[in-house]
Amino acid sequence: MFHQGIQGIPYYLGIRSLAEIATPEDRVCVLNIAGGESRQVTPTSHAFSGGNVVFGTSPGRAGQVLKTPAGDIPIFNNVREGLDAGLSFNTGVVYLPPSGVRDGVAELIRVNPELRKIVIITEKIAVHDAREIRAMAQANGVDIIGGNCLGVADSWNRVRIGGALGGDHPEESLIKGSVAIFSNSGGFTTTIAQYLATSGWGTTTLVSSGKDVYIHYAAPDFARAFAADDRSKAAVLYAEPGGYYEHAIDWTKPIVACVVGRWKSKLTRAVGHAGAMAGTGDRAEDKEGWFMEAVGVDGIYTPENPVVSAKGAVVTNIADIPAALTAVMALNGVAPDFEPRGDLSPKPWLANDQGLSLPADLAPPVVTAPEPYAGQIAALGRQIGAVVARQSMKDRSGASVMDPTTQVTSVHGHAVLDLALKPLEACFALPLVHEIANENDRALLDVAVAAEVNLVGDPILVAADAARDAGNAPNAVMAVAAAICGPMRVERALACARALIDLFAHSGLRDGRDEDFDLSGIDIVPATRALFLATEAEADDPRPEAMLAAIEARGGKSVFLKYLGTLGGRLSRDAILAAIATTISWGPLTRKRISRLTAETLPWYLRLYGVMVGASIPGEHHQPGSLRGIPRADRFGQWTMADLCFLAMTGKKPSAEEASPLRILIGLLISNGPGAISAQGAKGAVSADGPQTPGRVQINKAMVGFLTHTGYSHGGNGFEGMAFLLDQFRDKGLADPTDPAHGINLKAMATEFARAYRREKKASKEAGAELRALPGVHHPVFKGKPVNFDPRERFVAEYLARAGKYNIFHAFYRELVQALYEQGASPYVFCVNVDAVIAALLLALLWPDYQAGRLSERDLETAAFTVFLYGRMIGSAAEIDDHLNRGRNMDTRTPASACGFVV
Repeated sequence: MFHQGIQGIPYYLGIRSLAEIATPEDRVCVLNIAGGESRQVTPTSHAFSGGNVVFGTSPGRAGQVLKTPAGDIPIFNNVREGLDAGLSFNTGVVYLPPSGVRDGVAELIRVNPELRKIVIITEKIAVHDAREIRAMAQANGVDIIGGNCLGVADSWNRVRIGGALGGDHPEESLIKGSVAIFSNSGGFTTTIAQYLATSGWGTTTLVSSGKDVYIHYAAPDFARAFAADDRSKAAVLYAEPGGYYEHAIDWTKPIVACVVGRWKSKLTRAVGHAGAMAGTGDRAEDKEGWFMEAVGVDGIYTPENPVVSAKGAVVTNIADIPAALTAVMALNGVAPDFEPRGDLSPKPWLANDQGLSLPADLAPPVVTAPEPYAGQIAALGRQIGAVVARQSMKDRSGASVMDPTTQVTSVHGHAVLDLALKPLEACFALPLVHEIANENDRALLDVAVAAEVNLVGDPILVAADAARDAGNAPNAVMAVAAAICGPMRVERALACARALIDLFAHSGLRDGRDEDFDLSGIDIVPATRALFLATEAEADDPRPEAMLAAIEARGGKSVFLKYLGTLGGRLSRDAILAAIATTISWGPLTRKRISRLTAETLPWYLRLYGVMVGASIPGEHHQPGSLRGIPRADRFGQWTMADLCFLAMTGKKPSAEEASPLRILIGLLISNGPGAISAQGAKGAVSADGPQTPGRVQINKAMVGFLTHTGYSHGGNGFEGMAFLLDQFRDKGLADPTDPAHGINLKAMATEFARAYRREKKASKEAGAELRALPGVHHPVFKGKPVNFDPRERFVAEYLARAGKYNIFHAFYRELVQALYEQGASPYVFCVNVDAVIAALLLALLWPDYQAGRLSERDLETAAFTVFLYGRMIGSAAEIDDHLNRGRNMDTRTPASACGFVV
């Protein structure tokens, strides 16, 4: 038997007036009260409403309580237990998962004949379940609100039932007034109430209808209750596409309808809220028409076109609601409920223009926020550097990303093709300051790294030579060096960096190069001063003076070095390194582009850079005061990072023309995103240490992780490419690989090789053997098209063409991939990959020394591997720092369910 509700309605409706939706007399039972959302929301609702929740249910938690500011709420296994305990209620709130909502509603109705209302918070309830819920409620005289809603609230009664209307402080938003709100969006229900207050309008009853496919308490029901509520002089309605609930309603009092979602009419499936269905006849434009017809206007209200009538207005921007309502009510002779509380003009509480000069209309002045936000913002202002949210970083990166269209990787927003044309120092700094270093900072970085390259007398050099003499590849040699450059070796430099940041944190300094900054306000205690000064044990170390002299000769500016110079003592190398690092990082740090942790650890990265480059040079070339015969003063005062890297690989200082291809190669190789084996090694090392405990993370160990995850396939393929090219050109009489008039028939060479390779491929297939891979040809990413290319190789080709330069080895590789296809040795034209570029450019660069006997084949192959390591060393620094700031403990593990056993 169906219960009889309000006469004249073809279905049950028990709520006659908005004043009956959320009353002080309502007593509430919450299903799944201990769930994540309810546990956060219910205590606030209970306290705001004067204690209206009598009990909740959560199977298995009987006897527990939910603590709230208004007292503990008892928890039972089920509704029957709560009723048997002598508790009673007339309203149920459902926080159950979608699959459990139908049974939860059935339980409420079955065991409690006093039940009159149910508010369903859950979203995406199955349609067939919603139909059964509707039928049960209709048969038993129960009003349903929801699902997928944030509940209901009444500003006059100071009652909130269900979800989070008004947020954590509902008293700030639910202000007593004369406007009712009915909204498909729960969040916007609160926002609209806050917006109305800026124009002096308070609220009566707020109904978050939800936007599941079934809206159980819909616009027609609201219209009837609104008409019967003497408190409500007007209503605001927020509507989204989907459904016909708003069609042909006779609104007896003024309304302002906000209709959104015109773009959804272009879709063919459900989006956003489950009920926001695309289709015909219930689009946003259709609903606008229904409301315009209802209130008698012929257009949308905007500040420039204020179309209103005494019956109402239609807007498409919630920001226009207050002004539209005020205009409508003025035509009805009704003034706002109270004096306006602010306005909706942009009033930023905080700003960060990233150093850009913005026009006035894009840079409104910062204003003081109301409490408690002002205090929170003040605390944020005292915070130095950015704070990045922790998240799982398995197969993810916040530093590197590949453009799916161009297949070109970017590091902190800078494409590697652009980085290839930057000075090498700018690339070395980018992973850690997220910006391209300027000329001043590049000079400082040159000096900092140059001071670390000569390892004479250092155990690191002994260990690196031992690894080299044992026949290890360059990555293993560098890994040994990095392993010894542990936390105790950089402890003082990191302490100096922390101390400098503390000293200048709230000084107002914005640019670490500002030597005119007033230092008189920087106070230092004796213990901190001593931290920066050289000890007696460092008396024979000539590097501090050499570093300072080199910085002065290069015109380098640093307020931190200037400050250290006022301390009246000989500075330590660690202090100078820390001052250089803090100068480079200070701008990004104060603009909150990088974290304080990144700035504090920058000296460790700089030292590792120098140590790993230095370990590439055999020990006999490290001498007191000189490196490969280059005096310290020359190396510190003039040399760039490109010069040092070239020296490490070839034993000589390059000319500008020789340094250019090396710079390009390293820039192209910086990309080391989450899919790269070497990046996984670095990130896994950080994750295993636990990036949430940075004091335990050893950056050098993460560098070792990158190095041990490179090898002859990943990293050494340029090594293999060098050997391949040497074999192909061994007896060709090549004199100058940069001369286009070399007289060698490259096409014939390539064709001959391709035919032999096709025969080899056929023989391998017949024998069931694995075919040898061709170094520098093909790539797991750049494949599958009729003609494939690695964008990095294409970039180098275009660069050489623009510069009017020629490289016979590169030209041969291009002939080779075409010949492999033409001779049937490959199904399509393979790409010439970046490993081939490494081999081709380096071999051309080093060919004269090789021909003269100054470099052996092993030297050439080692150089190819080493240049790869230099590039990936930079990319790994970006991944290590990103994971250190952003990652979680052990978040690179593969779940057991995804692991398999191979027989």
